[in-house]
Amino acid sequence: MGDSLPRTVDWAGNLDGAIEMIDQTLLPGELRIIAIRDVETLWEAIKVLRVRGAPAIGVSAGMGVVLGVRDAATPQELFDKLSHTCDYLASSRPTAVNLFWALDRMKRKAHSLSSLPLAEIKAALLAEARAIRDEDARMCRKIGEFGKDVIPDGGTVITHCNAGGLATSEYGTALATMFCAHEAGKRFSVFADETRPLLQGARLTAWELSRAGIDVTVMCDSMAAQLMSDRKVDAVITGADRIAANGDAANKIGTYGLAVIAKAHNVPFYVAAPSSTFDFSAANGKAIPIEQRSEDEIRLGFGRLTAPERVPCYNPAFDVTPAELIQGIITERGMISPVTEEGIARILSAETCVEPVNR
Repeated sequence: MGDSLPRTVDWAGNLDGAIEMIDQTLLPGELRIIAIRDVETLWEAIKVLRVRGAPAIGVSAGMGVVLGVRDAATPQELFDKLSHTCDYLASSRPTAVNLFWALDRMKRKAHSLSSLPLAEIKAALLAEARAIRDEDARMCRKIGEFGKDVIPDGGTVITHCNAGGLATSEYGTALATMFCAHEAGKRFSVFADETRPLLQGARLTAWELSRAGIDVTVMCDSMAAQLMSDRKVDAVITGADRIAANGDAANKIGTYGLAVIAKAHNVPFYVAAPSSTFDFSAANGKAIPIEQRSEDEIRLGFGRLTAPERVPCYNPAFDVTPAELIQGIITERGMISPVTEEGIARILSAETCVEPVNR
């Protein structure tokens, strides 16, 4: 991935330590590591996108449980704090299913150890949170290996939003395919959608790819159709924040439109995501909650008034791409293609994809 970067999210120290993360709201202008020592500060970091990307949010949530319970003086207090912390963090962002997956995993771990001394439960929860981070890093590497072959040598790829190391514990999902292809010696070009309104593609994806030495060009979201009609595009590869049981995939707003354009131009559209992003309690995309964000992200984007103050702004953070528009879903267990419930079942199993907690 180019010159060495600090981990997107990590735990520093022992039980009395802190979550350390890259503050992504400052990129690309400043690379700053912030320390988070309480659940309230973590909630704010997730809400305002200091940390973002479904896998990275899940890793942060697992570590947030440790912050929430580490001062408990009795086992009963620990489980009370556990419940409160999980409910509180679950309210930060509704769409990224890894958040709920990680909270549920931490809950189950704590309850499985309820007969142990208090100190041992706390230590085990910290170990579990670190395991979530390390497992995500391994899954991302495997996604890259399985997905690198969809990028031909000399090819052109389009991606939307940011699904790189900044969106995960490291390496990424959609960008993992590009990092692996680059490491394999392939030469190719990437067009990164700017990704309105918060410019994650321009600010983050272009920053990551350029640091890795990958040829990347930023374009406005509305330019993809012109690009596909003007030159050969070999693939579109994006990440996902939640994938329903039938393969419908929620990702950053604008992804659905990009998939429609790709279909019209006979360009294969791929989603790259770990198994923890699948929500088998959602039968299809209509069951996926879509986060509505502040109108000021559009009206006052980056502090400058760009729309009349009294004119309403519509600002859903995500949209859902129907499974029939997706050529394949690249997971750490292999490529799911065709994208159907049966195709998903061939690669994944209910036992290894934990359903999220009730929302």
